[in-house]
Amino acid sequence: MAEPMDQFAAKIETLEHQLMRAWMVRDRKAMRGMMSRDFIFHLGGSRGAILDRPSWLDASSGRFKLEAYRFGEIYARKLGKTAVFVTPVQFEMKMGAREWTGAFGLTDIWQKSRLRRNWQLVERVIARPESDEDMAAAIRDLQLWR
Repeated sequence: MAEPMDQFAAKIETLEHQLMRAWMVRDRKAMRGMMSRDFIFHLGGSRGAILDRPSWLDASSGRFKLEAYRFGEIYARKLGKTAVFVTPVQFEMKMGAREWTGAFGLTDIWQKSRLRRNWQLVERVIARPESDEDMAAAIRDLQLWR
């Protein structure tokens, strides 16, 4: 039986809040449990950057700190075993000592895992309306594979 769309959207929004709270308290174990093994983080902008799962977990439990967030209007869409979550978001973040606060766009892609049948984050994209080229370099510096 198909799940009603409002229940589905509420489920994905709940997962998003759980993930954000885990990032805020730097709970690496909780974040790891919510992310697929092939998770990728994208920083959108004129000079983008990416982090793989090990790099993201290292950064988000260390130098890349989320201090506060607030979602705007939420869009959630279910496509079979894939979910798309899109929202404008206000972030208060720090990259080391550098403040990175303001309005962003957030797009997350979730997929149902085959084994446990739970939702796991496979892709996260955040982008600022105005481009901060120095932040792309800072994100690239977090890449563990370099």
